[in-house]
Amino acid sequence: MTNTLLQTAREIHVELEARETTWEFAPGRTVTAWGYQGLVPGPTIVGRVGDTLVAHLTNHLPEPTVIHWHGLRLPALMDGTAAVQRVVQPGERFEYRFTLPDAGTFWYHSHANETVQIERGLYGALVVLGPDEPVFDADRLLVLDDLKLDRRGRIAKTALFDRHSGREGEVLLINGRSEPTFTIAAGQIERWRLVNACSARYVRLSLGGRPFRLIGSDGGLRTEPVLVTETLLTPGDRVELAVGPFDDEGAELAIESLPYRRTSMKRPRRDVWGTLRVGPRAPSVASIPTTLASIAPLVPAGPITPTRTVRLGARMTFHGHDWLINDEQHHHDVPVKVGELQVWDIVNETGMDHPFHLHGFFFQVIAVDGVPCAPTSWEDTVNVVGKGRVTIAFRPDDRPGKWMYHCHILEHHAAGMMAHFEVVR
Repeated sequence: MTNTLLQTAREIHVELEARETTWEFAPGRTVTAWGYQGLVPGPTIVGRVGDTLVAHLTNHLPEPTVIHWHGLRLPALMDGTAAVQRVVQPGERFEYRFTLPDAGTFWYHSHANETVQIERGLYGALVVLGPDEPVFDADRLLVLDDLKLDRRGRIAKTALFDRHSGREGEVLLINGRSEPTFTIAAGQIERWRLVNACSARYVRLSLGGRPFRLIGSDGGLRTEPVLVTETLLTPGDRVELAVGPFDDEGAELAIESLPYRRTSMKRPRRDVWGTLRVGPRAPSVASIPTTLASIAPLVPAGPITPTRTVRLGARMTFHGHDWLINDEQHHHDVPVKVGELQVWDIVNETGMDHPFHLHGFFFQVIAVDGVPCAPTSWEDTVNVVGKGRVTIAFRPDDRPGKWMYHCHILEHHAAGMMAHFEVVR
């Protein structure tokens, strides 16, 4: 992970020029793309809790754009959507300035004409370090994306079918490169930070079936490490892993996604994203505590009474599908008050999974299909399976303004599965 920033007096300044660029995603294979600073993904931003990030966006695209800071608890006016700021026109500049309040793995991306601008490369990662981080032998960032090409090898235009199931590409990318190979020293433990920047692809992540520890999610570290052999990342999700130690020097493990049926319209399949090689043995200094974070439940044990129901739906139209929240496209929801506990039932009335994303606030998952569960992490994106229900809880702090929630399958968001609401004092 490369720190590409100039940091002076706890202010981090970064230039993010959005412009056309040539993206080489495999040796000798290039496409014309849009990137920040000519890079896909854009520059990795690294800061510490309490730092002030000052990001200067310059728009050299042929259309307006904005930057959304996905997962960050920032002022509403800095959230980077057309609802809270005037979009940045071609040739204009805009300064984002806000404090980094939470440690974790986040990302930034366009929130204007998303189905085109993110697909063409307008996204990047942001890592915020806390004062007492676990010790690892290495810290590795992996941004996952897929690329859909037409017959001429160019980035394909949006198709009608994409509106229904979401866009999935045939080229799988880690950090903007197809089929990369990474090396981990035998005996060492690395911290892997993964971001799913795909438009619609779900990633049921496996490392050749080897066990790894799940240590973090959208809102930073979990309460404790959990040993697993796979984990699901929906579009917009982040996850942090402790990978290793491995003893078999020379082994090659597939960084892969196992079959997952998020919609009946697509056959699930196993896909290989890259390769992890186990290199020569090296000493380890890793130290991972058994307790990583303390997360107090927002809702006490007992019956759960929702304060709001959010219904995810669809209707057939002459152009395929409209995607709905509470029976309308681009729903305007009622306000919530600062400090008041919110308990939302997210009900999926469709037969397809939807990743529900809340802007500006972390929430706890407190029940799945009506079965209560103890929160072990803070989230801003959660999967709601077809015909399923997820209950979340959050308490909005004193950051009034307009906020958004939506399905993070970009084509569903664009086709109406999103809503605005206000936080008021």
